[in-house]
Amino acid sequence: MTRAGAFLRSRPALHTVPLTVTETLRTRGRCVYGGGAPEFGVLERAGEVRAAFFRTPPHWLNLTALTPEDADSLAARLAALGRRLPGVNAECDTAAAFAGAWQRHTGAPAVLRQRQRLYRLDTLTQPVPVPPGGPRVAVEADRELLLRWHEEFSVAVGLGSVRDSAEWADARIDSGGITLWETPDGTPVAMAGTGPRVAGQVRVAPVYTPPDLRGRGYAGAATTEVSRAALASGADEVLLFTDLDNPTSNGLYQRIGYRPVADFDVYDFT
Repeated sequence: MTRAGAFLRSRPALHTVPLTVTETLRTRGRCVYGGGAPEFGVLERAGEVRAAFFRTPPHWLNLTALTPEDADSLAARLAALGRRLPGVNAECDTAAAFAGAWQRHTGAPAVLRQRQRLYRLDTLTQPVPVPPGGPRVAVEADRELLLRWHEEFSVAVGLGSVRDSAEWADARIDSGGITLWETPDGTPVAMAGTGPRVAGQVRVAPVYTPPDLRGRGYAGAATTEVSRAALASGADEVLLFTDLDNPTSNGLYQRIGYRPVADFDVYDFT
């Protein structure tokens, strides 16, 4: 961050993932996302950082925006170093350019795994009708529920778990980073979380409702609550990602005030 911090903070919305992942590594330890040592890189020209990447093995390479020429240069450099990459996650043009370059330099075909959209909160709008019940912050007594829901969420989004569920639950309980929506009888029916505030931005994640409880407004109510809390905490920007193949969630977030910022793609290298 000494080298790349100013560059990443210059566009905190587009760089929300490297900013929040780096902060989590700093506060929770370098192996929080897996056993391999994290890897970082920067592209410098005339003494200024123009792009950056990180990877927390065994997960995908994450890139900030690159030109096709720079994507090809990076792919060639990593291939020459003998790096084995499972895939890439970046803005759609950068992801496609790097995926094509990686295939040229290594022969590994690239397969599009997921299309994502980054949203920024504009004017928060309470969903109507508000479902019965209300929000509360998850506590230690909710740990087993959070473990189960985190694992179910990881399967549901189709990207697998990038973080140990027990470590994630403990971290979110410690920080007060998960809000549950409860029915009037005290039964939790949905959760919404927020990460740390870094460079003025807070990212909402995860949002999850068990399949048999969906369609009742619980996720929207929980997301509205954590979005309101993020604004109240002083966040300049409140962000979230969606799967573009899920029209329900994309419609929901737009109804409560989120607006598109950019599209991102995840490729697997097979």
